[in-house]
Amino acid sequence: MNAAVPMAEIWRGPFLESVHLGHAVICGADGEIVQAWGDPTVVVMPRSSSKMLQALPLIESGAADAHGLTTEQLALSCASHQGAAIHTDRVNAWLGNLGLSDSDFRCGPQEPSDRPTMEALIRAGEKPCQVHNNCSGKHAGFLTLTRHLKAGPDYVTPDHAVQQACLEAFESVTGESSPGFGIDGCSAPNFATTLHGMARAMAFFAAAEEGSGVRASAAARLAKAMRLHPELVAGEGRACTELMRAMEGRVALKTGAEAFFIAIIPEKKLGVALKVVDGGTRGAEAAITAILVQLGLLDAAHPAARKRLNAPIRNWNGIETGMIRPGAAFR
Repeated sequence: MNAAVPMAEIWRGPFLESVHLGHAVICGADGEIVQAWGDPTVVVMPRSSSKMLQALPLIESGAADAHGLTTEQLALSCASHQGAAIHTDRVNAWLGNLGLSDSDFRCGPQEPSDRPTMEALIRAGEKPCQVHNNCSGKHAGFLTLTRHLKAGPDYVTPDHAVQQACLEAFESVTGESSPGFGIDGCSAPNFATTLHGMARAMAFFAAAEEGSGVRASAAARLAKAMRLHPELVAGEGRACTELMRAMEGRVALKTGAEAFFIAIIPEKKLGVALKVVDGGTRGAEAAITAILVQLGLLDAAHPAARKRLNAPIRNWNGIETGMIRPGAAFR
């Protein structure tokens, strides 16, 4: 087992103050490793970076087409959104089309990270609903699949038909049997795999083409929806949205809790998966930015890249005190 490598460094003046260590893998369409940092065999919890895999059965089953889902809804099924109106209005409309309500979700209520929305709730004396949960788009997809399969309402239980379909898809595209699962923040099972397995899955999505088989067509549609609607995948100010916009739809990106990140790169048929071991989001954002720059997909001078790589750190008086730099792994 190879040790984690430095992926991002925090400098204060001339001193190296902190280091984010991690692992990363780039896979080609054949599932083989093109480049790796650290240990490709490390077992990981992909968290929300696996949402595209969890959305595969939504399309493969025929549920998406039976319910006339749009590219916006497919993007939301892969999203970790901010709970802004642009997200919740669409998810509520989706629920309404199913004849369902917020109480049918099993993700739990969450304070929206979109500040204007949260402030509006406070002013109105209202509490957040389940639709504000960052995973409500994924759960709307689960509910759509549940309806299509005529399954029971508790769709997040591991033995439910929806989750069993997710597990089959997950193991198929990672090319590995999952060693188990943990319960995610939204109460659905989150299946474990190796980092190589996740990169292999992302390469599958990157190489997939519509019309080339049921699973590949589903993967292609999901990746395309993410690239078409970066504002729905995350939200304003978020790394996924800003970096996808910076690359003008060439790459689909998805973060996961505890410093996970993936990239789907159709033009190169490459998939990327990375994990920063301390769970620090700034480290994962710096690392994915460095990899995208290295691959020639992102201009290092673009404001979205500069915000996360070689970015100045300022104190409360606006004085520049240090910098976030790429780690030794990327130099």
